Amino acid sequence: MGLGRSGLAAARALMAGGARVMAWDDNADRRAAAADAGIPVVDLADAGTDWTGVRVVAWSPGIPHSFPSVHPVAERARAAGAALVCDIELLVGAQPCSFYIGVTGTNGKSTTTSLIGHILRAAGQAPQVGGNLGTSALDLETVDAFGTYVLELSSYQLELTPSLVCDVAVLLNITPDHLDRHGGMEGYIAAKRRIFDGVVPPRTVCIGLDDTVCRNMHAEMTRYGSRSLIPFATGRAVPGGVSAKDGVLIDDTEGKGQRVLDLNGLTALSGEHNWQNAAAAYAACRARGVGSEVIAEALKTFPGLPHRHETVATIDGVLFINDSKATNAEAAEKAIVCHEDIYWIVGGLPKEGGIASLTPHFDRIVHAYLIGAAAKDFSVVLDAEEVPFSLCGTLEAAVDLAFQHALEDEEEDPVILLSPACASFDQFPNFEARGEAFKALVADLAAEVAVSDDDPDRDDSDAGSDPADDEVDS
Repeated sequence: MGLGRSGLAAARALMAGGARVMAWDDNADRRAAAADAGIPVVDLADAGTDWTGVRVVAWSPGIPHSFPSVHPVAERARAAGAALVCDIELLVGAQPCSFYIGVTGTNGKSTTTSLIGHILRAAGQAPQVGGNLGTSALDLETVDAFGTYVLELSSYQLELTPSLVCDVAVLLNITPDHLDRHGGMEGYIAAKRRIFDGVVPPRTVCIGLDDTVCRNMHAEMTRYGSRSLIPFATGRAVPGGVSAKDGVLIDDTEGKGQRVLDLNGLTALSGEHNWQNAAAAYAACRARGVGSEVIAEALKTFPGLPHRHETVATIDGVLFINDSKATNAEAAEKAIVCHEDIYWIVGGLPKEGGIASLTPHFDRIVHAYLIGAAAKDFSVVLDAEEVPFSLCGTLEAAVDLAFQHALEDEEEDPVILLSPACASFDQFPNFEARGEAFKALVADLAAEVAVSDDDPDRDDSDAGSDPADDEVDS
């Protein structure tokens, strides 16, 4: 059920393995593409569809099945006694002897997953890295016996992967997100803690201590003493764990308080949120047997993650940052606190809570440019806090106007920051498409500026004109 990237991969893999496959998607274009690829398309919601013998539905995690309402195909599946699983479950069934490092959390999953893969490659291993990040599970290459899969795991995937037992389970943090999909905060927490199921020695739990929910989980696990634990934190020293207080990575897993690396100055790992990611990746790789010196050298060469606080260009002294992956306020905060003179492009399909939690950082915002479905609601919050804003509607209009303002204002360190604090689905297929669109717009600006600078007959008389006359400034 669902014929996006992971669904198509699942259908292909199951057919190659000899399974009888019936595939469906509520989107007609995806159904047509699947049929063109030779995948049997059958309306799974139709009352006339025969479910006899169906044992499993490979369910695309992005499709709601229980909350906020029960999907009709999920209802049919359960009535037929068929289990709902995602592609991760199929991978685990096909590769039971592999070593699995699973990474979850509200924020930082993708960076930490990528960083673990980067470190393992530097250590001479050949991990396969994917899941919720990049390559879907069933498009990953098969690893050798006892080879490593490093998987980013969303809450949606975890609740559809009953057989997964991670050899190293990493939980970064938990803050409110996707509550509509899980029936509230308790359901969301329950989905996240699924990553710990079956993880007993010699398997390892790596858990962050920088938020209350995870601290409570750690205290519970410590009390019962049933798991091998490596805690990590950024705000304080961690006896028996890994810390990155003030950006200095310390390994106390053997009680020696070993100074590993000063993370300050590593551009791809700037900010306290990335220090947490680095501490988590360090803990996971130590649990996989990688030496601390190898990890330290690999951290220095990590290139960063596309769409996560990604430096795009500097044009006429204005820095452009692509943080499209910041799909909630908590994620956007990580980028905002890294800069002072921010021209903030924000908006899209809003998450619960909106941007109200960011008000303590609004003094960093020179001007906000509102796009997408959230624009009107966000304007109310910004207006109440006396933050100047423009209702731009589209990303293109926002980029043009932000650049104009940044040039006119002559702030000391102007940064045009796309950090939407929203999902992308109102205007883009995903956050990657939104980020690529931003980078393309910046590239167009750079080309225009280059042509203008090279023109000896350039006329600057209209330099202050507004490229978007229908903008609403406040």
